[in-house]
Formats: sequence, structure tokens, C-alpha cells
Amino acid sequence: MAEKKLIECVPNISEGRDMRKINEIASVVETVDGVKLLDIDPGKATNRTVITFVGEPEAVTEAAFRLIRKAKELIDMRQHQGEHPRFGATDVCPLVPVSGISMEETVVYARKLGERVGKELNIPVYLYENAATEEKRRNLARVRKGEYEALPDKLKDPEWKPDFGPAEWNEETARSGAVAIGARDFLIAYNVNLNTTSTRRANAIAFDIREAGRIKRKGNPLTGEIVKDENGNPVRIPGKFKGVKGIGWYIEEYGIAQVSYNITDIKKAPVHLVFDETVKSADKRGVRVTGSEIVGLVPKKVLLDAADYFLKKQQRSLGIPEKEKIKIAVKSLGLDDLKPFRPEEKIIEYQLEKDNPGKRLIDMRLNDFADLTASENPAPGGGSVSAYIGSLGAALGTMVANLSAHKRGWDERWEYYSGWAVKGENFKQKLLELVDKDTEAFNKIMEAFRLPKKTEADKEKRKKAIEEATVYAIEVPLEVMQTAYEAMEVNETMLHEGLQSSLSDAMVGILALATAVEGAYFNVLINAKDLTDKSKASAFIEKAENLLHRARKKEETLRQTALEKLK
Repeated sequence: MAEKKLIECVPNISEGRDMRKINEIASVVETVDGVKLLDIDPGKATNRTVITFVGEPEAVTEAAFRLIRKAKELIDMRQHQGEHPRFGATDVCPLVPVSGISMEETVVYARKLGERVGKELNIPVYLYENAATEEKRRNLARVRKGEYEALPDKLKDPEWKPDFGPAEWNEETARSGAVAIGARDFLIAYNVNLNTTSTRRANAIAFDIREAGRIKRKGNPLTGEIVKDENGNPVRIPGKFKGVKGIGWYIEEYGIAQVSYNITDIKKAPVHLVFDETVKSADKRGVRVTGSEIVGLVPKKVLLDAADYFLKKQQRSLGIPEKEKIKIAVKSLGLDDLKPFRPEEKIIEYQLEKDNPGKRLIDMRLNDFADLTASENPAPGGGSVSAYIGSLGAALGTMVANLSAHKRGWDERWEYYSGWAVKGENFKQKLLELVDKDTEAFNKIMEAFRLPKKTEADKEKRKKAIEEATVYAIEVPLEVMQTAYEAMEVNETMLHEGLQSSLSDAMVGILALATAVEGAYFNVLINAKDLTDKSKASAFIEKAENLLHRARKKEETLRQTALEKLK
């Protein structure tokens, strides 16, 4: 099942003191459906506010456009003073891929947003970072050089003509300034806690890790003569990771020193590796890492990758539920060292889920799900129940794989069983998602039947919508059948090679998965009869019958195997 496309937008507006203006600007974000406003972080000294929101790409870019328009309306750059570099009412507006979307796709959205802002709002737009149209414009500092005060001359310079919008200085551009719109990787503000108060030692550790490293010196690395290159510039010894900036500082609130990192490339510098290398560097200096903290929000993948890393180091199975992985990541990184780490507040995807509490069937308690199924509501029905039965079957196969990976004496095979557990966990998760997807398919059909049919155009539109919804209502149970059948392989392997004391669990899982295939088959049949395109209906039924035949054959074979093993 395709991962939902999510991007984050982090506009910085040139107002950090007037909360009325700040809130009015930020509030337009929530006028767009599907966008979640995550944070508003004003700074008085900088006279700048960082606003963070997330959602699907089209919705986020629409929200970003409305925010830029409102900032232009309320902020007059001719009156602006602040410590932070800036050149526009909305100074920068980066789009950041979070999940289900590539950087290349995000760049397309950034450029479309830039073009629209230039055309419709008449604001000079410079594209930067990955969205830049030429290399010299990638770096934000170069794009913004001279700040707002240098804009009149910059706009006249052909070398610095805006990518979109006016290249002239007039009353309108004097008020709005320019905006830098870009696409960049997710930036994580990450601090590692030390059992020392020494900023010097914290800095020494930071120099080991950060990309810029430290200045090379002759003799004593602290006081020796600086080594220079042929151009007279200091020679640097690079640090461990590219895409990491870092310094040491003392935090009075906690009474400790920290190494403070900005990780700008989480592919080259994953949080867990930065943490582990910091531990090694600290240890060399007699300093102990006590934990760490993530400032702001992170994509779920950051913590899941960390959990997998630490599980592998322990030679433990990776095929465990997501919630357990998050707990392992939190404990392994010491994210609860200084204060509680609440995943529902710190993980972007979990923040979005908070908008729909209790709306998903799979979030219900077991007895509530059973009660709802038994009620007079037509959904959830057989399709959702089939998918749920299948998820339990996959869960049983996963359980046997996890137990086998952890069995004393089988240590050399932990990776083998872990691989099967990961497969099982993926099948389980996919079938759980199909529980809600099946009810969604039923609702689509009901919505299509409720469409008006007053005119011939209405009737044609309604007929087309019903046909499309019916196709979807066939495709979902077909996906349940396919997924449940494929998941049987995990249980089959565990029946033969897994922990034999759990043989019955593997077999119950096979029976559950076969039932899921059988149940979903009837959902295919009942919806296929309503398709007006009979050739398409026949193709769906043929595929379903093929899956059903294979599942029945496999279930019968494995039933006999299990019975023989138990004699």
C-alpha cells in the first residue's frame, strides 16, 4: 500500500513581537483542509517567527501561498528591525519531504509555489537549496546577502534577477521585500547531554562530529600555530559526518553542557549514528553521555531507523510492532533524560493522527469493534472482518518468527528469523490498513448513489461515479486476498522451521489467513455482479478464483503437515 505523501513547510516571517499579527498570519494555514499547524515560535530579539505546518503536498502549498499573501498584507519591511538576517515579509519558505515523496517531487511543488507567488502576489521570488535554478543560488546566505537593505541594487543586477516576480524596486516591493522559496532535507535540531559543565570539552566533541571539523594546528591541538594553505586560509580537519553543524554549550536550566547539532542531511548523518559517535568521542575525553533531546518534531522514520540500528546491535528481531520500536529508540537515545519524551507530541505523523481520534476502525477496542459490527450499521461488514482476521493470522506468524529469533541456541540464525518477522509485520500492518479501506470502499458506493439525478448530465455523472466506486469496492477485497495469501508464506516457513512448541500458533495463523482469502472472495463476487462492464467483472472474478484455489490448496497441504508433526 502506497505511503501517504506528506511534506512539511517551515516559513519564517519577519515579525516576532506583535502576537496579533503573528497569530493572524499563522491562522490562515488552518483554513486549508488537510493541513495541520504544528508550531508557532516567535523571537522578540530576532523579530522573526518560525511557523511549522504539515500535510499532503497540494494542501501545504496552498496554505503556504495564503500565508505569504497574509504576511505581505500585515508586515511592512520598511519598518522592520531585528538581529536575524532577512529580506522579506515572508523571508524564507522551505518545503521539506517527510514521507512518501521524493526530493525531486518536492522541488516541483516548490517551483510551482514560487511561480504562483511571483505572478499573483507580485513578490520577487528566489529559489534556493534543491529548488535553485543555478548553483550559486543554492546557498540561502548568498541569496540573502546584503539583506533587505541591498534589495534595490540586487533587483537591478542581471546576475540576481528573481526567478519569479518583479525585478524592480517600487513601493509594493519596498513593503513586501523578497521571499526565498526552496526544497530542502529535513533539519533536526538535536542535543546530546553530557555529565560535565565544560563547554570546552563539549566543543571538542562537536568538532569531532560536525562536517566543518576543527582548525589544524602544529603541535598542541589547542594552542599550536594554525596551519594555513597556499592561499593563507586555515586548513581544517574534517569531522565525522557531512550535513552536520555542531557546537558545545552550557545549559543553565539543566546545569549541564550539551553538544548541540543541526543535522541537515539525515541520510548521511542519521540521528542514531551521530549519537553513537558522540558517545565514543565523549568517552575518549572521560566524559559520559547521559542522554539526548530532539528539539521540535521529527518524521517517524528517524526513530524507527534508530530502533532498527540498536536492535541489530543487540542481535534482536526487527519484526516487532511500531510502538515497541519507538520505545526502544527513546530509551536507546536517552530522549527522556531531561524531560518526558511523548511520541504523540514529537512525531509528525502522530500529530496528524491526533486530528482524527477514534475515527479508524483499527484504533477501536476489540469489544467496540465487535459491537459496531453487530449493530444495524451495514459497515463494517464482511470485508473489514476478513481483513482483520487476516491481520491476526499474519500476527501469529510474526510472533513465531520473533520467538524463534530469540530462542537460546539459535543465536546464529537470528537474522534469518528477523527477516521473516519483518515480512510478517508488514503483512499484518497492510491487512490492518485494509480493514478501514474496505469500509471506505462501501462508503464511496453509498456516496455515489446519493448523487443527484435530475438532468441527463447528472445521471451520467452518477452512473460513472457508481461504476468507479464499485471497481474500488472490488479492488480492496482483491488486495485483501492477495495480501493474505502472500502472508501464508511466513506461517508456512515457521511451521517447518520455526519454534516447534509454537507450531499450533503458526497453524492457527494459516487458518485465519485462508479464512481472510475466502471471506474477501465473497466480497469480490457480491460487488462484481453490480459492474456494468461485464468483461472487467469477469477478469476480477477470474483473478479472485485463482487466489482462492491456491489458498485452499496451500491451507489443506499445511493442515496435513501440522497434523503429521503433532502425531
